[in-house]
Amino acid sequence: MAEARRTRGRGREGFKRRGGGALRPANEKPRAKGRALPLQGRGGACGRSRPVSSECRLWRLEIPDPGGDPARPGLESRPVQTMDAEVSLLLQCPAGGLPQEQVRVELSPAHDRRPLPGGDKAITAIWESRLQTQPWLFDAPKFRLHTATLTAPMGSREPELLLRLGLTSYRDFLGTNWASSAAWLQQQGAADWGDRQAYLADPLGVGAVLATADDFLVFLRRSQQVAEAPGLVDVPGGHPEPQALCPGDSPQHKDLPGELVVRELFSSVLQEICDEVNLPLSTLSQPLLLGIARNETSAGRASAEFHVQCSLTSEQVREYYLSGGPEAHESTGIIFVETQRVWRLQETEMWAELCPSAKGAILLYNRLQGSPA
Repeated sequence: MAEARRTRGRGREGFKRRGGGALRPANEKPRAKGRALPLQGRGGACGRSRPVSSECRLWRLEIPDPGGDPARPGLESRPVQTMDAEVSLLLQCPAGGLPQEQVRVELSPAHDRRPLPGGDKAITAIWESRLQTQPWLFDAPKFRLHTATLTAPMGSREPELLLRLGLTSYRDFLGTNWASSAAWLQQQGAADWGDRQAYLADPLGVGAVLATADDFLVFLRRSQQVAEAPGLVDVPGGHPEPQALCPGDSPQHKDLPGELVVRELFSSVLQEICDEVNLPLSTLSQPLLLGIARNETSAGRASAEFHVQCSLTSEQVREYYLSGGPEAHESTGIIFVETQRVWRLQETEMWAELCPSAKGAILLYNRLQGSPA
């Protein structure tokens, strides 16, 4: 496992998205000197570089192998935990994952959240309170996950995923999923509508299990400046943006065709990798959807997790990351874990440092790889 740290500028973040092991330093790099310049905006050029001040260290993830299957040491004698209280798996795609062509979206006002009992004044009060302590936050529209269903279309041998989506916002997320009343809202949703999530914003996120050419997976340590999970370790990710398809503060359902929403869902995870890790788009494969996980620490907010292959080695990825990027302020370090060791990540101290979105991505990745997680 290799970790490199860099300084961050103070940027605005509306909504981004997640022991038996021992760490030992195996090599050290000299400190590069420079100054980080803040860059804003989601659609910046991939691979844009800028000087950063950073400290680099190469680490190795050491997990004791108690024996068993030579291909997977310890598989038979020491199976890993199957679930974590912070995350649950809503849907697992067939082996290998689903390409964009096998995903459909039905976007409708019927899939929006229900107005809160007694009105939405509580959401406004929570938002105004958060702005007083974190004035850099900003509201933005998001897609809301209502349901996800795997189907077998008549006359087709390939499975298809139908996502029923509505529209929501970051403001509504803070006032429902992230509110102290979230558990009560889930109870009321079940009682009033037969749906625990009925009153919750549930914005749909995206995350990337990003693999390098030399078989490492890429993780990022989140900045202390971000609104959610500061300082924890996550996979690259964020959220698909309705505004990318329909500019304006209040996009309407009728202006967002389902096929364009699917395209945004898949392209957004690539854009997040470009912006957060600073990789050229040309080095990334087309994403394959692994499934959907729920973050139980934010009342079941869902995230679509993808597998993306990079044509660069871990060392090359590290160099791109250290040179900056449009969203450099959102993370302070990059961590590499060998793919053959990831299925045992739950046995290491690093697991406790992962945010729920990263845990969900790894659980789905391990299951589709045939690992026992």
